[in-house]
This record gives sequence, structure tokens and C-alpha cells, in this order.
Amino acid sequence: MVHVIGAAALATGITAVPTMASASTATAVKADRPSRTQTITVFAHRGASGYRPEHTLASYELAIRLGADYIEPDLVSTKDGVLVARHENEISGTTDVADHPEFADRKTTKSIDGVPISGWFTEDFTLRELRTLRAKERLPSVRPANTRYDGRYQVPTFDEVLDLAQRESRKRGRTIGVAPETKHPTYFRSIGLPLERPLLRELRRHGLDSARSKVVIQSFETSNLRSLARETRVPLVQLTSAQGAPFDLVAKGDPRTYADIMSPAGLKDVARYATWLGPEKNSVIPRDAQGFLAEPTPVVKDAHRAGLKVVVYTFRDENQFLPADFRDGTDPNAKGDIFGELRAFFEAGVDGVFADQPDSADAARDWWADRP
Repeated sequence: MVHVIGAAALATGITAVPTMASASTATAVKADRPSRTQTITVFAHRGASGYRPEHTLASYELAIRLGADYIEPDLVSTKDGVLVARHENEISGTTDVADHPEFADRKTTKSIDGVPISGWFTEDFTLRELRTLRAKERLPSVRPANTRYDGRYQVPTFDEVLDLAQRESRKRGRTIGVAPETKHPTYFRSIGLPLERPLLRELRRHGLDSARSKVVIQSFETSNLRSLARETRVPLVQLTSAQGAPFDLVAKGDPRTYADIMSPAGLKDVARYATWLGPEKNSVIPRDAQGFLAEPTPVVKDAHRAGLKVVVYTFRDENQFLPADFRDGTDPNAKGDIFGELRAFFEAGVDGVFADQPDSADAARDWWADRP
């Protein structure tokens, strides 16, 4: 049945509408649908980044219309300490900063988490200066349709994202969750712009700093999550990668890696401060040498035994991001059978997914919940 759904989605030529119905009908159905316990939680990765330039209010708003349970703003800091939504603090790939001659002298090279990176960085701009820039599509060759929105949207503040989520919650009669990720927390702390204090301040100002709030805080580092666990009751997500180690541990000379964190003993430790584990897909179901899905690892079962829920990143509709099992044709940018891939991970027992096209994840989730 999953492949039938995938074929139907491909046949409709979807650009920015839910898979199973017209945009207006599906939006109305989603808004009016009675609340029910969901076994799979859909996190809109950087908003509906498959359809709009990522980390814009338009991307988050569309993600909500397409059925996402949570919208995800990655947070970095401006020079004057305001949290804004960008995937990285280097912004040449997601804004038109290179087209602004007044900022030409701001281009520089920095070491971010031990990696030299050249470009323009949010911490070198005040919020007022950053407001003169406009967002653009990060993957123009993959998602050329999204480039028509280049230049239309500003870089939003975290405050604006929270305002949007609360406004849309009232409008739609369902609570829209927010899943902020602290980006490079060790780096930002080292330059006197720690992310955690302004993050908690904004949550408190919006009445969202409680265990009952539909908010989760994410990080690839461990130290800031441990500190946050002592300062807030908001659930935390320990993100991991299939390779490498958290930079805070690297900076301290701690030899532990992400693989150590995902071991049974490591997961028991994570459960002392976090509620969720957020591994990348290959940590849950690796791919073989030909790019096909192999057997699932024990990570999900081990996490559940430790009392953690598991949200996996990142699901994208395009062939080039899919396992070979679910690609359709040879065009790397064409849509493949994302439903087949999602089914494999649902069967592996995951509790949530991050998706660039949240309508695809929502449709697959609804089918999974309604299966015989």
C-alpha cells in the first residue's frame, strides 16, 4: 500500500500542497480534525523547507498548514544578542548578504567547531543590519521552484517564530509546537553570546517555559543540555550524528563520541537529562554499499529501553536523498517514494521524524495510524 500512495503523490505533481487532497480541502480537514493521540510526531525541518526558503516565517507558516506538529527554528545570535533563525551563523548561502556592498568588509574566515569557514556571520551584524538582508533558497539547483521566493522574506527572530506558533495555534484550534535548536553553543559562549539565557528568556516571556508547553529544545552538544535540564522543565532532545563527536566534548578533550552516546550505557546517561534522542537516519537504518537500506540497528530499541523517545532526521522527497530502494527514475531532483522510506522507519519503531516536506510525513503518518 505504501508504494501505491507514493505513486499517487508523484502523479499529482505536488509542489506545496498536502498529498491526499487539494490544498484548501486538506487544510480545512487538518484544522478541523479532532485531536487524537499520534504515534508519530512530525517536525517540520527548518519549516516547510522543501517548498519555501528555509527558516522564514513563510516556511514555518506553510509547514503548519501542511500538518506539522512542530516547527523547527535553528537559533544563532546577532551581535547585539538577539536570537534569529538560521541553520548556520554563516549566512552567505541563505541570504543575499553578498549582494550588499555596504557589508563587503564583513566577509571573513572563522573557526567554527574547529572547522575554518569563510563568509558573513550573524554575530558580526546587529539585528537592525540583519533586517536589511533577504532570505534565499539554499538548494537552488535541487529546488529551483523555491527561488521565485528569493528576496521576499526577512530573517526572523525567535520571538517572531514563537508569536507565529501561538497565533496559528489560536487560529487553528490545535497547539503548534516549537523545537528550537541551539547551534554551536560552545562557540557562541566563547565569544560572549551564549544562546541559552536569551532562549529561556523568550520562552518565559511567551509563557512557554514549562513541561506542559509544546516545546522541545535540541542540541548536538551535551553540556548545554545538561545545564538546561537544571534550569527548565521543557523536554530536551540530544541530537547525534552517525560520525564524530559533540564539539563541547572535543573542546574539553573528552574522548566520547556520538557512537558512545548511542550505546546502551550512553543512552541511559542521556535519559538523565533529555527526553528525546535525535539520531540521523543512518544511525537507525544504515545503507549498504549500493545505497539500499540494510537491517535496522538496535539504537531505537536501546533508546526506548532507556526511556527515551526517538526522532530521526532528515526525510526529503527528492531521489538524491532517498535510499536506492525508493528512488524513481534517474533524475536526482525528481520526487521518489518517500512513503516507502518513511514506512521503513515507522516499522523500526521511531516516534518522530524531521521532514523538509511535512505534508509527505503527515500523509504517511496518517496512513500508518489508520492501517489495519
